[in-house]
Amino acid sequence: MSAPTPSWAEVTAPRSPGQLTPELLGDLFERLTERDIAKTIDHSLLRPELDDSFVEDGCRLAAAYDVASVCVRPADVPRAVAILAGTDVAVGTTIGFPHGNHRTETKVFEARQALADGATELDMVLQIGALKSGRDAEVLADIAAIVDVGHAAGAIVKVIFENAYLTDAEKVRACHLTEAAGADFVKTSTGFAPGGATHDDLALMRASTSPHIRVKAAGGVRTLDALLAVMALGVTRIGATATATIIDDFRARKAGAAAAAVPAGEGGAY
Repeated sequence: MSAPTPSWAEVTAPRSPGQLTPELLGDLFERLTERDIAKTIDHSLLRPELDDSFVEDGCRLAAAYDVASVCVRPADVPRAVAILAGTDVAVGTTIGFPHGNHRTETKVFEARQALADGATELDMVLQIGALKSGRDAEVLADIAAIVDVGHAAGAIVKVIFENAYLTDAEKVRACHLTEAAGADFVKTSTGFAPGGATHDDLALMRASTSPHIRVKAAGGVRTLDALLAVMALGVTRIGATATATIIDDFRARKAGAAAAAVPAGEGGAY
């Protein structure tokens, strides 16, 4: 007698890295739609050398694949908003990026300007040095200031930890402070540090926050298989530059065909 088919809740329940079996990931793949995949992706356009045409092509690629959002540099927000008007793709940008050590007042100004320019998602970097120094009240106040501004405008706020620089205990404290401040997401990395999203870190972040706090993986999720693995760990957003590669591979596998070549317009920090 064959084993019963797992329910959707069982397949998508957060797992530990050791539970990521080929069978689990295969079952997850079979149940997902292209929209499920696309709406986990924040298409990243953050590298400092990207010119206007690259950013514009990246926004058009994001619209063509109907991803969750683009994450662009603050100066590019008005351009992205204009290109993505009328689509279901949100415009996000960064605050205090990439080191997090701006004064809170500066981050608040950045957030207000980004919102005025049309951004609806804010990816802020927490005060890394303050966290490592044990100044948790200052870290909390810094996050809460951006949450207050963002939520007043109906925006989503994601808090970047930059896990490559943190101990596990510091990552747990960052999770608790982010949740206490009322933010929407905990996020692993900027894409500019020595390391990105690891399975162990994602599992730790998911276990250290309440279910209503979402987890974003950034740095190193460049393939469909990598995306499926982090989704199985409880991730609901990723920062990605390989958007077309991931979604084209999904389409090809669903159709039983070979993966397609990568088109122009991919690029960013992740």
